[in-house]
Amino acid sequence: MEDRIIDVEEKQEDVFEKNIRPESLEEYIGQTEIKENIRVFIKAALMREEPLDHVLLYGPPGLGKTTLAHIIANELGTNIKTASGPSIEKTGDLAAILSTLEPGDVLFIDEIHRMPKFIEEVLYPAMEDFEIDLVIGETGKSRNIKIDLPPFTLVGATTRAGDISSPLRDRFGIISKLEYYKNEELECILKRTSRVLGMPIEDAAAKELSGRCRKTPRIANRLFKRVRDFTLVEGNSKITKEITLRSLERLKVDAYGLDAIDIEYLTSLITKFNGGPVGVETIATSIGEEVSTIEDVVEPFLLQEGFIKRTPRGRVATEKSYDHLKINHNESMF
Repeated sequence: MEDRIIDVEEKQEDVFEKNIRPESLEEYIGQTEIKENIRVFIKAALMREEPLDHVLLYGPPGLGKTTLAHIIANELGTNIKTASGPSIEKTGDLAAILSTLEPGDVLFIDEIHRMPKFIEEVLYPAMEDFEIDLVIGETGKSRNIKIDLPPFTLVGATTRAGDISSPLRDRFGIISKLEYYKNEELECILKRTSRVLGMPIEDAAAKELSGRCRKTPRIANRLFKRVRDFTLVEGNSKITKEITLRSLERLKVDAYGLDAIDIEYLTSLITKFNGGPVGVETIATSIGEEVSTIEDVVEPFLLQEGFIKRTPRGRVATEKSYDHLKINHNESMF
C-alpha cells in the first residue's frame, strides 16, 4: 500500500517532531472532561503523597494518548519510562523494565493489548502489590524469586480496549476513552503548531485544514507540515487559504479528508458492485489492496462518517457516497 499522508498510524516524522507536543494539561487542547478529571486525580495523589492510580487510555490512533501519558508524568514531577506491548516478549523483558523504575515513576506501555497473556500475569502483582515473582533456572532446577518494586504508576494505551483481558483491565483505577476532536479544537491545535514551528497561518487556512484531517490531531499536524513545505517553496512566509487549497489538491486530500485510496474504494463499491452489498474480500481484490488494510485503515473513517454501512451481507454505499462522488443512483447500475 502506498504511503498515505492521512494514515492515523504514527510515522517517523511524527516521532521526530516531538517538540510540537504540549507538556502540561494547561497546554493540552481537547478531551476536556478527561483532562479535568486527571487534573483532580493527580492533585489528590500529590496531596496524599502516593502514586497516581494506574491509568488506561483507549481510543482511535492519533488522538493524543502518548502525549497525555507524558503530560501525566510531567504533572506528577516524575520520570517516564516507555515500552510497547509487542516488544515485551519474555518475563525477563518486563522485569528489566520494572527494575529501572524509581519511586513515583510513570511506566507507559503503548499497544498494551498486544502484550502476551503470560506477561500480563507477571504484571498483576507488580500493579497491585509492587512486586514481581519470577521463575529462574532450567526445568527441574528452577526456583522462585520475589523482587520488590518501588511504587509506580502504569499508564497503558490501546486502540482496542476489547482485546484487553478483564483481569488486566480491572487493575486500572482510572480508565478514560479519548474521543475524536471537534473542528474548533483542531483549529486551536493547528494555531499552536503554527506558533511552535514559527510558521504563521491565516484563520481561514486553519479552518480549511481542520475540516480535512479526519478529526485527528496527528493528521492535522502532518497536513500542516506538508502545507508549510509548499508555502516555503513558493516563497511565502505565511500559510494562506489559497496555498492550503492548492497544496491539499496536490496531496489529493478532498474536502472530507478522503484521499485517493478512499475514493477508489467508494468508486469501486458503487460502479463495479452497484453500491453493494458486497464482501470486503471482493472489494479488496478489485482495488488491489489487502483485506487487513481495508478493514483497519480504510473503512473505519468511512464508517464513522457515514459513507458506507456494514451489513450481514457485506458493505453498502450510502447516499452520502453517491452525493460526494456526484454519481446518480441510476448511473451506477450501468
